[in-house]
Amino acid sequence: DNWGDRLFIWLFSRKMAAALGQTTSLRGYDGFVDLSKKIMQGRTATEQQATVAVVLKSLVPAPVPWLIRTLFSPTRLICELNAWFATVLFEWLVGPCEVRSVEVPGPGGTLRQQNSGVHIKKCRYLEQSRCVGMCVNMCKVPTQTFFTQDFGIPLTMTPNFEDFSCEMVFGQPP
Repeated sequence: DNWGDRLFIWLFSRKMAAALGQTTSLRGYDGFVDLSKKIMQGRTATEQQATVAVVLKSLVPAPVPWLIRTLFSPTRLICELNAWFATVLFEWLVGPCEVRSVEVPGPGGTLRQQNSGVHIKKCRYLEQSRCVGMCVNMCKVPTQTFFTQDFGIPLTMTPNFEDFSCEMVFGQPP
């Protein structure tokens, strides 16, 4: 991990520890995954997802989701920009990824091509945790909900539990 990756890991881990009320003795990405496991312990899937929602909301200043939801509809451009930002900002979390062309529902239900897909080649989080429950409850569902409800930008995530890849599609409702 480079210094930027380490900064994001530290920040995210700090917010997770605060939401959890515990810390971890592990450092770096191992500590991040350990905190995820601690969030899962003794909690239902719904409780796990709610805890992650608290963490995600704590990472973004409160007015930002409202502003984005209010000022920007999920147009092709907005969805494509989100895909690009995801590849730049979240590689520390999920590993190498790239923008891809996808079909999403357009006005009137017709399908349209746009570059708002993100292909995660081998998800670092899924590979290290080796846990479907962590993937679904600590990443997939809370992230889809956060983007779709808080930002107003529909997002579908489709993990592949065989090869650890994942497809994210901005502009497609979960």
